[in-house]
Amino acid sequence: MRVIKQYSPGKLVFGPGCASNLVTDVSGRELKRIFLITAPVLRNVIDPIMDTLKTAGISIEIDDSIVDEPTFDTLGDCLEKAASYEANGVIGIGGGSVLDVAKAVAGLHGGSQKIREVIGNGLLTGRSTYLACLPTTSGTGSEISPNAIFADESDNLKKAIISSFIVPDTVFVDPVLTASVPPHITAACGIDALSHCMEAFTNKFAHPLIDGYAYKGMSLIGKSLRRAVKDGNDIQARTDVALGSMLGGMCLGPVNTTAVHALAYPLQGEFKKSHGLSISVMLSHVMDFNIEANVEKYALVAEALGVELSKNTRAMANQSVVAACQLSIDCGVPQTLSEIGIPSDAIDELARQAMTVTRLLDNNPREINESDARKIFERAY
Repeated sequence: MRVIKQYSPGKLVFGPGCASNLVTDVSGRELKRIFLITAPVLRNVIDPIMDTLKTAGISIEIDDSIVDEPTFDTLGDCLEKAASYEANGVIGIGGGSVLDVAKAVAGLHGGSQKIREVIGNGLLTGRSTYLACLPTTSGTGSEISPNAIFADESDNLKKAIISSFIVPDTVFVDPVLTASVPPHITAACGIDALSHCMEAFTNKFAHPLIDGYAYKGMSLIGKSLRRAVKDGNDIQARTDVALGSMLGGMCLGPVNTTAVHALAYPLQGEFKKSHGLSISVMLSHVMDFNIEANVEKYALVAEALGVELSKNTRAMANQSVVAACQLSIDCGVPQTLSEIGIPSDAIDELARQAMTVTRLLDNNPREINESDARKIFERAY
């Protein structure tokens, strides 16, 4: 069994309404200059939170420029703003893109390292700036993971800053903050969270400690994502999916994802498709390729997704693909590359780019080469 490292935030608060506790956390640390990173569509969500912070005498500079999945140039711009403001704390309120930027800004703010020096695993040397994260979507699990993902515009590839130093000091997972997320985003984010759990659970380096998080996360999302998509104000469903997403985030540091994410990344870099949508399109196709490498685990995936138990383990494993695909369909998520506008003549380049994501392909339960990747993209078309 491989040794793993599980990094957790200094304080984790979960439950409907818990975001109101942010002011107590910030005030208790005597922080007076907060750089808040968010997205413009979230102003109605953050305004009540900001009012309580300002009432407590805390100065806030808001950067709401995160409108797309972030690039390293995005990160550089935010870092300059935080330095100009002389922030002594960073708060991220938003989806995975916002939180990834907030984590990296806090990690680099006030230090001597440059962005290009910390791309990779374990290269950040420390963090002196307070960091709090409040997710407003249930998908990436970024609030609790040591990963921050950015698009590198020099080669259209996704790259990661991975470090224990960007795990936040405080995390507030408040399902109420996700209530206004539109159905199509709720759906795509939920399938992304499911994929985090499933890929960790079936990973070549799966670990019993993480399996518990992953299985529970799959169960919660499989049970409640349809309801959360149908009715955004179903707080119990939102709570289940938020917890499933958070548990998926807890899988990302010690075990991480596999070929689903590796094959989805080129769709985001080359064609600017959203992360959740890209994952949703590729999930069942990669699962189908991987089953033979870990039949027992995929049978348990089916069980977690509510498939009726069968004594035929291979039949159960096959049903995991059917169940995952049906969940996506029920939530209105596209299932093929053609549906999202990817041309068939792009498949060779997609396969080539996917093979560069070795940090994730190395985790895949079944060895995958460029020819395999091409065939998976063809099936996904």
